[in-house]
Amino acid sequence: MRLLGLCLSIALCSAVPVHAQDIYKCADPDGRVTYSNVPSKSCRKLVLDPVNLAPSSKSSATGTRTPTPGSFPKVDEQTQKSRDGDRRRILENELAAEQKNAEQAKKDLAEQETIVLPSERMQGGAISGGKVQERLQTYKDKVALHQRNIEAIQKEIANLR
Repeated sequence: MRLLGLCLSIALCSAVPVHAQDIYKCADPDGRVTYSNVPSKSCRKLVLDPVNLAPSSKSSATGTRTPTPGSFPKVDEQTQKSRDGDRRRILENELAAEQKNAEQAKKDLAEQETIVLPSERMQGGAISGGKVQERLQTYKDKVALHQRNIEAIQKEIANLR
């Protein structure tokens, strides 16, 4: 029963704007800024717009767009083509740089995989696989990050007109 009441309370509150209590910005004598809900001598009240947690309108959920107003400034076709070309060149340069960074990260990983540090050896000379994997993880993460960046840039290039 308590759970039902809690769920009902959350559901009812989620569709109305949230009005937080007053927030104060405070500065100490050294100039450090803190925020508080309790006013003091060195604080001033912040005026904040309410946060609306209501679901977005139906049009944005269905993907329909609001038409552009007639008074909205327009760019001529040649200027737009020039901007699109600039954007393509920038993205292609970013892609080339990211591919170079990915190759270097792969080389660094391969180099690190051939090294066994003294701290990674257990008594008797055996290698602690866990310690090696832990050390290599940062190199693997860098490779994965560059791969994700490459994929994101390629996707952006594919979406160009």
